[in-house]
Amino acid sequence: MAAEPLILVTGATGYVGGRLVGLLEQRGARVRCLARRPDFLEGRVSPATEIVAGDVRDRASLREALRDVHTAYYLVHAMGRGRDFAAAEREGAINFGAAAREAGVSRIIYLGGLADPTADLSPHLRSRLDTGMHLRASGVTVVELRASIVIGSGSLSFEMIRALVERLPVMVTPAWVRQPAQPIAIDDVLRYLVAARNLLAEDHAVVEIGGPDVVSYLDLMREYARLRGLRRWFLPVPVLTPRLSSAWLGLVTPLFARVGRHLIDSIRHPSVVRDPAAAARFDVRPVGVTAAMRAAIADDERRMPGTRWFDSMAASGTAPYGGRRLGNRLVDSRTLRVPVPPDRAFAPIERIGGETGWYYGQWLWRLRGAIDLLAGGVGLRRRRRDPERLRPGDVVDCWRVDRVIRGERLRLSAEMRLPGHAWLDFHVKPDGDGARITQTATFDPRGLAGLLYWYGIWPLHALVFRGQLRGIARAAAREDARHGAGAVDDAATPAGPTAGAAGRPISKHPAG
Repeated sequence: MAAEPLILVTGATGYVGGRLVGLLEQRGARVRCLARRPDFLEGRVSPATEIVAGDVRDRASLREALRDVHTAYYLVHAMGRGRDFAAAEREGAINFGAAAREAGVSRIIYLGGLADPTADLSPHLRSRLDTGMHLRASGVTVVELRASIVIGSGSLSFEMIRALVERLPVMVTPAWVRQPAQPIAIDDVLRYLVAARNLLAEDHAVVEIGGPDVVSYLDLMREYARLRGLRRWFLPVPVLTPRLSSAWLGLVTPLFARVGRHLIDSIRHPSVVRDPAAAARFDVRPVGVTAAMRAAIADDERRMPGTRWFDSMAASGTAPYGGRRLGNRLVDSRTLRVPVPPDRAFAPIERIGGETGWYYGQWLWRLRGAIDLLAGGVGLRRRRRDPERLRPGDVVDCWRVDRVIRGERLRLSAEMRLPGHAWLDFHVKPDGDGARITQTATFDPRGLAGLLYWYGIWPLHALVFRGQLRGIARAAAREDARHGAGAVDDAATPAGPTAGAAGRPISKHPAG
């Protein structure tokens, strides 16, 4: 029997791509994923799925990724990169198209935005349409699906609607919330993407996809409130600029202000299906807004949506992800010994953040999150994917999981606004009949501002990090007691000469 055609998925760490990979795997497809950080896909994809390191902006890295590929999904988005997102998307599309042509790829399937190409569009929507144009210019057959608002737990639009309606009983509503749109459920988007592999098209195809209902963002907010049983009041205002609206969204919702502005700029344009060809070319019958919203709420209430919009690396706004070496690193390391097994010592570490909190000075963490939001950062609005388990790439409030070895190590990378880059490491190692927990905060300062930041708030950091480690130790003791191993002293004491008399830092000076 002939081997199944090989499928490449770009953007596999993102909202749509992550769900598409799982669906293709369920259908027995041969899948290869392209990712800038392959370790972020470990544990998320089937062992049979290949993972290749690469970046669409690095043409050389695409050769291996596209080797022997029949169909390639192009699901890359650069909206979170800042002002240069359009240039980044253009470069990525041109590189990918050229590399796909050289590799003999038969078809590229691209998910873009739904808009009238003849209109004076926002930079975001124009870039979405231009990306399809650049891919087609390569000569490879391109099936471009153009979608409006995507409704699904974890999607950018749904998260904005959910956060606004849940938090604000009264909302002022500018004109942009009344623009007509044709939302589509994430499951229907995925059905179209899978079916596009077999679409009979020898030449390029542009297909507009949407659900059966034409509504506005205001309608969606009202429907969400109705389904959740919430009474909400909407007060129209004649003028509220995209800049002011995006700043407000950055304070109230999990959106970055810059992403919110791009989104609002796009919402100001109608996004409805003008060509109904999708109904004739695909055996997909999208559900309406109410059914899509019900499914999103149900998925959200399970607290484990498959993917979320800010899981993607582009959404983090860090390039490259993981930070850069900007100078000598500053280190705060503390150690405690706890008389519990290592796996039980690690359990509270893996639950850190989200509803569990940070084990000490939670009001200080909330204050830091509020300051970060005012500075245009992510704050603490983003929720954990799973309250118990973490995997590489997961979001933990204003941090992202860089590495996790269950029962042994958790490494978090900061995504808050900082004059440098920060990491928070937890190591758990066996120590006799107990375990030793080492907590290390590392800061890579950027110039004088970074040094002033570190030493200026050093007393506060010392207080929080010391209390946090002791809080983790107490939680580990409770974890052990729940498992019937016997309670331990609730005030675990620092162990060993490296910890100092009261869990003082091993080092608070530049380290190589």
